Amino acid sequence: MLYKKVGKIKEEISAIGLGCWNFGGQWDTSNDENAVKIVHAAIDNGINLFDVAPVYGFGKAERVLGKALKDGKRSKVLIATKCGLVWNEKHETKNDLSKKNILREIDESLERLQTDYVDIYQLHWPDHNTPIEETVSALEEIKKAGKIRYIGLSNFSQKDVETFMTMIEINAQQALYNMLERNTSSYHNIPLEYKTEDEVLPTVRKYQQAFFPYSPLFQGLLTGKFKPNGNFSEKDIRNENPKLRGELFKKYYEGVVALEKFADKIGKPLNEIALNWLRQKDEVTSIIAGASSVAQLEKNVHSTTWDLSQEELSEIETIIEPYRYM
Repeated sequence: MLYKKVGKIKEEISAIGLGCWNFGGQWDTSNDENAVKIVHAAIDNGINLFDVAPVYGFGKAERVLGKALKDGKRSKVLIATKCGLVWNEKHETKNDLSKKNILREIDESLERLQTDYVDIYQLHWPDHNTPIEETVSALEEIKKAGKIRYIGLSNFSQKDVETFMTMIEINAQQALYNMLERNTSSYHNIPLEYKTEDEVLPTVRKYQQAFFPYSPLFQGLLTGKFKPNGNFSEKDIRNENPKLRGELFKKYYEGVVALEKFADKIGKPLNEIALNWLRQKDEVTSIIAGASSVAQLEKNVHSTTWDLSQEELSEIETIIEPYRYM
């Protein structure tokens, strides 16, 4: 495993992290027993960053990760979980970064994760109904209590990031980023308040923050395994992503077909190419890559054993240029 180091975080972090959304039971590939095996295999392969959130499976993903990290494994890893996206009995969600809610959420996450602290506590989405000062007050309180070590912002505008940084140290950022979603304006129909490549990357570079790109394989599209249609069942949460169905999907699929031809030419798997394209960027610290099996995890890890050449990167750039602002 390769590791990266940034100024805002003491530990070296594995270049490939493990995204735990599919542990929540909302994907076709979700399976609790399999998830535990994936976590253990990730640790054995040198992965030390595990990214999760309360809303993934409405608490389930955190519970599964907590179970997998028992018996001495917790001390070997960095847990990055989130707060601020709450749900009701109907599983309808809303953003809430109020002090009262953050104080409640951290204790519930700690219980589900079976730990006394979270390494990186990330605000999942902005909440413009709560003053930033109130949110910062909550973060200061739980950090002073030893419940969190580092603070991250996920899906925030860089203007808001700068505002937070006048009040509290921000150690990490997380944003949507992959070869076909570079400065995209939405995620699952949710408007994004940032352009990753144009705005987030310069900020994390300037302040030596860790940067964790999520959806690096475009929820499976960049694995090269998708067909023109019928890629998952009706129960799979990816149905909520308009980019994976209809006319939008057709446009993105064209890009994947071109990338598959490039992959065949250089004799490398598309998923590894997609991960290396990210990893070889200086601003990218750890890639939040999900895995539905130990074999898939090992393929992700294998991407760290080789590099794309400058000529190959230039050819990729030509292929994906039409998607820079799509």
